[in-house]
Amino acid sequence: MKEDNTSHTLTKISEGIYKEKGSKFIAYAMPIASKDEVKDIVNRYKKEHHKAKHVCFAYRIGQDIRANDNGEPSGTAGRPILRQIDAAGLDNTLVVVVRYFGGTLLGTGGLINAYKTAAQDAIKNGLTD
Repeated sequence: MKEDNTSHTLTKISEGIYKEKGSKFIAYAMPIASKDEVKDIVNRYKKEHHKAKHVCFAYRIGQDIRANDNGEPSGTAGRPILRQIDAAGLDNTLVVVVRYFGGTLLGTGGLINAYKTAAQDAIKNGLTD
């Protein structure tokens, strides 16, 4: 996924997954039209995955961006997700990553890699379908 200065938008919801030391990271990448949609979508995933420890997200709508770590250490979830949106050259895109904690701490580097990889997988699946 190489940035080529053109923006793309996903056409449907796609999923990705990453597992590390018992933790499971489930990512959902999707098109959005406005930031007003984000809260409802994130809340839907929180309800759907009510046993999950964290539901982190990032979005880009033009110059309007947001990254949320949802209780993970600062910069370990939302920013890595946002970097994958940008690396794919996507706009009007939201990526939500749900984490089920597996009992083993992953550390800062492990969390960054896990959120990045899960987001990357969901984006890749959305671009190739």
